[in-house]
Amino acid sequence: MPELLDFEEPVGVLLKEIEALSMLPDSDQRRQDITRLTERIVSVRAELYRGLTPWQRVLVARHPSRPTTLDYIERLFTDFIEIHGDRRFADDHAIVTGLARYRDQEILVVGHQKGSDTKQKIYRNFGYARPEGYRKALRAMQTAQKFGRPIVCFVDTPAAYPGIESEERGVAEAIALNLREMAMLEVPVVIVVHGEGGSGGALGIAVGDRILMHEFAIYSVIPPEGCAAILWRDSARKVEASAALKLTAPDLLGLGIIDEIIKEPIGGAHTDPAAATTLLDEALHRTLGEVAALEVNVRLELRYQKFRKMGSIGIVEEAES
Repeated sequence: MPELLDFEEPVGVLLKEIEALSMLPDSDQRRQDITRLTERIVSVRAELYRGLTPWQRVLVARHPSRPTTLDYIERLFTDFIEIHGDRRFADDHAIVTGLARYRDQEILVVGHQKGSDTKQKIYRNFGYARPEGYRKALRAMQTAQKFGRPIVCFVDTPAAYPGIESEERGVAEAIALNLREMAMLEVPVVIVVHGEGGSGGALGIAVGDRILMHEFAIYSVIPPEGCAAILWRDSARKVEASAALKLTAPDLLGLGIIDEIIKEPIGGAHTDPAAATTLLDEALHRTLGEVAALEVNVRLELRYQKFRKMGSIGIVEEAES
């Protein structure tokens, strides 16, 4: 059972009741009570998740049991062959990329990988990619371009790694180059924001024809804590910053930043990864088919216009005022 978040306290109370009943001798009444409480948990959880605040969505997106890129690769794709290294400096474990087969179609998969336990999180640098990670991703995407393979990118990172060595090796240039080159890739490119899409670290592998976003994922120019620290000199105002950033899937769909929201199981993807994968599979299959059906020149023009239009709402409002 995934650990509960603070706002899920009512669910925790019901789980404790089930645990107490499980210790009693087996009987028809005991089984009926457990069934009733289990159904109540589903109902309470559904009610809680219908009214999540932006900060609560941040907590769900960061849940330690939330499916990772490798989890989705294992469930969605076959014949995955990982590609390592940028052929310049090193292999960045915070970004995973490789060739795979999706429904009998050969594709390339790229994604951030945070890790699922303490050892893995340290190995993966908690999903904070360094310059060599973005260069590895671009090298793999250029290989996909050469062989005409569609690209699927999974986004889940707090941000690009801000350490001194990252700056020394040119993280800003690496991300900027990816933005330019991904905008010109002739193969279909589908982006899936399934966890935390933070800052340029996310955008470095997030330029594509369609951007799909999980229901309780977040996607923002900066993490709420960083925003609060800059605006108010107080990272504790992260709840307020979360609301101001418009980082939720419904907000971003309304602003035209993303193209589609992928529904999640009741309680979030971490409560039922198999069901979450099924929902993603349906959206991904349909989207890849739609994008692949476009002529290359049409696809490139639509991709260009898609990103050119981002931010135009704010410009219009400023002009009118």
